[in-house]
Amino acid sequence: MVRHRALRTCAAALLIALTGVSARAELQVEIPKVAEMPPPNPYRIFLSDVAIGHIVDGRLHVIDGDGLRYLGMVATGYAGQAILSPDRREIYVATTYYSRLSSGVRTDTVDIHDAQTLVKTGEIIIPPIHAQALHYKGTIRPSADGRWLYVLNATPAVSVTVIDLKARKVASQVDIPGCWILLPPQSASDRFSTICGDGTMLTVTHDGEGREVAQRKSAAFFDPDADPIFIHGEQDGDTYRFVSYGGDLYTAHVGGEVASFEPKWPLLTERERKAGWRPGGYQLLAQHKASGRVFVGMHDGAKAGSHKSPAKEIWSFDLKTRKRIARAPGSNAIALAVSQGDRPRLFAYDGVKGGLAVYDAAAALKPAGRMDGVGETPSLMELH
Repeated sequence: MVRHRALRTCAAALLIALTGVSARAELQVEIPKVAEMPPPNPYRIFLSDVAIGHIVDGRLHVIDGDGLRYLGMVATGYAGQAILSPDRREIYVATTYYSRLSSGVRTDTVDIHDAQTLVKTGEIIIPPIHAQALHYKGTIRPSADGRWLYVLNATPAVSVTVIDLKARKVASQVDIPGCWILLPPQSASDRFSTICGDGTMLTVTHDGEGREVAQRKSAAFFDPDADPIFIHGEQDGDTYRFVSYGGDLYTAHVGGEVASFEPKWPLLTERERKAGWRPGGYQLLAQHKASGRVFVGMHDGAKAGSHKSPAKEIWSFDLKTRKRIARAPGSNAIALAVSQGDRPRLFAYDGVKGGLAVYDAAAALKPAGRMDGVGETPSLMELH
């Protein structure tokens, strides 16, 4: 009896104690949420990663190039190719999905994401012929006014899907046999140019419904047999610049119905050519528009097939004087991108060690930081 009375007393005391604790402090309910990205700045990097080891699951890495912090990621599917809208508010991803991950029914889409939250906000079904290729800047491009989106196709015949972004639908398909990459001008939103295998440029003009109305071919501006150009071009208004395997810089103007060109000029001295210095990489050219400087990834000991070799050095050139003004360690760069504005930074993706090297590009190139462990097999960077 005494034992039972003692147990009842302890139980009552425990109940009173627990009731008191509950009355004094109730635990707040934790609501999970996604962290918000900081406001964008000129150093925000969108790094396209085809993820060859698991190519059905590509990624677009979003990185703060100022503080060198990883901010987020957008899934880009099978061989997805991403581009920002002209106002930098949206991300467009042309990609492929299969009903059984790597086989089954194929569906191609342009996925639309908010560039600040990275949330998917819509999609447009496109013909299942989107080019499943390594991502270059010209495989998907918007028009200057943001009305049209051009997506490169390969079956392997080459064509372009013209998408009306305002109506969120496919407007037309344009055949561009023997040509590759998309080069829209800044001054016109009803045309794009493309580089052809015979060394010419083809310019396509379309109407307000997105339907082709004209195709005009230029004269040849490079010799694809003697010295082909890299397909990556840097845009400055209606002007695009390219470098050749042999080390010359080419300038093309695409604002009119027919492309026009300036004489090429060499990036290398004869002594440097004999020493085997040549351009190399994927996104191997970057331009800071206000200063008129270009940056090129270069490697020595070049030979046939070394045109995609990582950079041993990065060289900077002045477009007015056509002279080299700086050279810096190359950080094994296979992709280069430079921020605009009065505090430019050059970002170089290290294709050997998988890192992101940063240079102060305000004057001479000066290493300014590094972030390792970024991406798997990226080939392209775009800055905000």
